[in-house]
Amino acid sequence: MINLMICGELYDYLQYSIETTDIFFKYVVPLSIPNSIHNLIHSSLDLSFYIPLEREREMDLSSSDDMIAWFQEVARNAGKVQRETLKKIIEMNHEVEYLQKWLKDVDVENMDAEALQSVYRSMVPLASHADLEPYIHRIADGETSPLLTKQPITTLSLSSGTTEGRQKYVPYTSHSSKTTLQTFKLAAAYRSRVYPTKEGGKILEFIYGSKQFKTKGGLSAGTATTHYFSSQEFKLKQQQTNSFTCSPNEVIFSGDYKQSTYCHFLLGLFHSPQVEFITSTFAYCIVQALGLFEDYWRELCNDLSNGSLSPTITLPGIRTSVLDVIKPDKNLAKWVASQCEVLEKSNWYGLIPKLWPNAKYVYSIMTGSMKPYLEKLKHYAGDHLPLVSAEYGSTESWIGVNMDPSSAPESVTFTVVPTFSYFEFIPLHRQDSMIVGAAGGCDDYLEDDPVPLSKVKIGQQYEIVLTTFTGLYRYRLGDVVEVTGFYEGTPKLNFLCRRKLILTINIDKNTENDLQLVVKKGSQSLIKSRAELVDFTSHANTTNQPGHYVVYWEVKGEVNEHILARCCKEMDAAFLDHGYVVSRKTNSIGPLELCIVERGTFRKIMEHFIGNGATMSQFKTPRCTTNKVLLKILNLYTIKSFRSTAYK
Repeated sequence: MINLMICGELYDYLQYSIETTDIFFKYVVPLSIPNSIHNLIHSSLDLSFYIPLEREREMDLSSSDDMIAWFQEVARNAGKVQRETLKKIIEMNHEVEYLQKWLKDVDVENMDAEALQSVYRSMVPLASHADLEPYIHRIADGETSPLLTKQPITTLSLSSGTTEGRQKYVPYTSHSSKTTLQTFKLAAAYRSRVYPTKEGGKILEFIYGSKQFKTKGGLSAGTATTHYFSSQEFKLKQQQTNSFTCSPNEVIFSGDYKQSTYCHFLLGLFHSPQVEFITSTFAYCIVQALGLFEDYWRELCNDLSNGSLSPTITLPGIRTSVLDVIKPDKNLAKWVASQCEVLEKSNWYGLIPKLWPNAKYVYSIMTGSMKPYLEKLKHYAGDHLPLVSAEYGSTESWIGVNMDPSSAPESVTFTVVPTFSYFEFIPLHRQDSMIVGAAGGCDDYLEDDPVPLSKVKIGQQYEIVLTTFTGLYRYRLGDVVEVTGFYEGTPKLNFLCRRKLILTINIDKNTENDLQLVVKKGSQSLIKSRAELVDFTSHANTTNQPGHYVVYWEVKGEVNEHILARCCKEMDAAFLDHGYVVSRKTNSIGPLELCIVERGTFRKIMEHFIGNGATMSQFKTPRCTTNKVLLKILNLYTIKSFRSTAYK
């Protein structure tokens, strides 16, 4: 038997599907594999030829240059790669129950990739989660027949359910973890060109895993981040990028975000000179954690000085794992304390570079619903520490990478990786809400027919449609993006917003992005009072007529009621949607209401969702809600309210 060394990703991918077609060998195998090995792999189906994953780190195939060269090749051939990606997905899964409804009489195996793409797009309809939910529930209940994928689905991911108040299952397979690893390696390759880090350095990661549970049918269920943090790929990512998280698994998976956060900080400070960058899934998580640090720092200094752990950390697993790492360091404790005393006087401006002086950047998702936290994150980062926007993905699939880490988070674009899924794009055109009228539904876009990745146009807005290796077929993701350009043959996307309208009463139609702009304008008056907006959400209240918008603010600092009343008026006047303006002028929509909630209210909301299965790594404050429990919390802790005097 021949002893053949190949990269671990190839080994894993072949394990995932022995039916691998030419797409893998042409586009997924790193380019530096010699032709002789390439041909041998291509002709062989005997997996005993291949070595275990851990040998990959001995090879050059996972180097940054190889990753970038690989991506350049697949991007250059993006149209062909996409067709062959779809062909592979369909060849693997065309016999599953869902696809048999549409492709039963199609000779998939004897059809070329271009013809199959045409047949698939013409015969399989666009789908929402509601269309696939009955199949996913049958899988969750233990049905083992191939419903969505030929490969058995043994794990389900949960969405956070923060907007609609309920969680959704999404299939999760080994392919999900593998593409996550590949995404992080590719992104790290681009970051290392701009912000090189030391090998063997530490990462201060504010990451949190939730406890997995079993469905009725015995499948493991949990958040996608939990699945990834507990996977072999998470360990491989650290080995292959040669950067290691400060915190052990016991801290990541404690199930108590406050205890985990405290220990993240303690270990991050203990390893302060070695910390190369600070990261979390979402910008919100970093801002939330640093807000807690303002309260924790004295206790943390005591623990650093004594090599101890606060009695508030009660979980035995955490205590053991952390105390195994830290040692008394009085000099470090004194240094941290002196820095914090100065920082406290400057409202913690530049906290991150002061306490982690060797950190090269802060890395997190900063687009979409994370935009409102950018100002606070910039405050903590100071004048010179870069904020690097993380990659673009969802629970359903990874989509694109940030090829330009030096770009500002507000202007970041994501380059689509054409091997991850098969992508289609629905062209969208904004329409005048006055034309739609009150019966026009809950969407202010006109649609054209979906186009493949290779047919998108610069400047056009689209909704993304996914066909994935995990059993989602022509799945409407609900994300609105704009094509800003191309890298080779693959598009670069600017994420705009979620498509679903969040505020509407009759002919008015306002998106998440519209609300963010309104709140940003309305909150400018807070700056003059040296106060800041901590967080916000909204609700379309139709209990009484006329209905009206309610915006909830949590504010840090004292603000005169006259200023808050002005903020309320400015927000009401800032909505530019024509339907809203006309409705306000005719009083068919009432004056906007601004409700000020107690400090800590949005933390209570976060704790509610974490208690219902979300994790800190996954949580996003909903920008609009109809959730009765959430509204009960907001209304219970409202301490002041104002009604707009605009349009009088």
